[in-house]
Amino acid sequence: MPAAERAGAPRLEADLVLDRRDFRLEASLDVRLSGVTAVFGPSGCGKTTLLRAIAGLERDARGRIAFDGTTWQDDRTFIPTRERRTGLVFQDARLFSHLTVKGNILYGHRRTPAGERLFPPETVIRLMDLEPLLGRRVSSLSGGERQRVSLARAVLANPRLLLMDEPLASLDQDRKEDILPFIERLAGELRIPTLYVSHEIDEVVRLASNLVLVSEGRVVASGPIEEVSNRFDLRSYAGRLDAGSIIRMRVAGHDEETGITHFAFDGGELVGPRVDMPQGAEVNLRIRSRDVAVALDRPGRTSILNVLPGTVTEIGPNDGPQAHVLIDVGAPLWARIMRRSVDELALAPGRPVYALIKAVAVDRRSLGRPTAMDLSLAERDGAPKPGSE
Repeated sequence: MPAAERAGAPRLEADLVLDRRDFRLEASLDVRLSGVTAVFGPSGCGKTTLLRAIAGLERDARGRIAFDGTTWQDDRTFIPTRERRTGLVFQDARLFSHLTVKGNILYGHRRTPAGERLFPPETVIRLMDLEPLLGRRVSSLSGGERQRVSLARAVLANPRLLLMDEPLASLDQDRKEDILPFIERLAGELRIPTLYVSHEIDEVVRLASNLVLVSEGRVVASGPIEEVSNRFDLRSYAGRLDAGSIIRMRVAGHDEETGITHFAFDGGELVGPRVDMPQGAEVNLRIRSRDVAVALDRPGRTSILNVLPGTVTEIGPNDGPQAHVLIDVGAPLWARIMRRSVDELALAPGRPVYALIKAVAVDRRSLGRPTAMDLSLAERDGAPKPGSE
């Protein structure tokens, strides 16, 4: 997301302490909420507790919370949850069983003064594809349908901030694939600032423009996802980010004959198996450090389709027989190679090199969504396509 757009986004500030019998939240946060901001970390690290405190659901939390210039909580003030105008979506849909789908969706909307309503119900119903379900009782809905209703209800409560606590955790992979596009639509078309708690890297890569890393009750880093994910000093906190790189790219086009998608970024272009996204769409592409090789000379005839010229900017501290090399290819790119290779190639900051990335390294885990390669493998193995019924 452009820096100018981030600068104009609402600011969330939090400096909180909350003591439990066996856990302490001591978190400081100052972030611009543009698009989806993922709150990422292992189970039990305090992500949900932090989200609940921001929502006003943890009265024992001490400290200060301010959103978009309004103080929600400090030593003298405590604005209750409803008055903070946050939309809440939990792992379980928590729908009203005595109401129809339409009744659930409009529950908060009808209780919002007309002057504070942000979105027409028909717009949200269209975005969430709920028209065929409006007259049904919630007991007849599938898990994915229930979560879509829950999302629509939260949005039509007209929130200034949407808070999602692992909303897909109770769904299998196919149902997750059904719901993720709807969350993307909410962020892209309605532009509601969103905090999204998750410990699943696929969801973070697919949805997030900003990243908050949480570990043992503390916020250890926050900022644009491409900056936080590329910091070597955060490798131990990021865990499954694998000291790799997340680069914001744009779908430049598709080659239908070869099944390839072209992705453009400031450093040039990268290709991978076809992804079902329109030309011009922006996407986070995660390139794992183990999938990047380094050469001093541009290779000749090779099967590797992505050869990016760059310059070594940093070599990580001693990591046994392996080394992490940071290369500027127009964006920061980490390569994990053997330390012997660092010595034999005489790699050092300022050295021109070529980064080599196999196209097949661009897969579901790289994009948080199925590629043509994932779909063909699923068909070969007789499994249902991701996202299919």
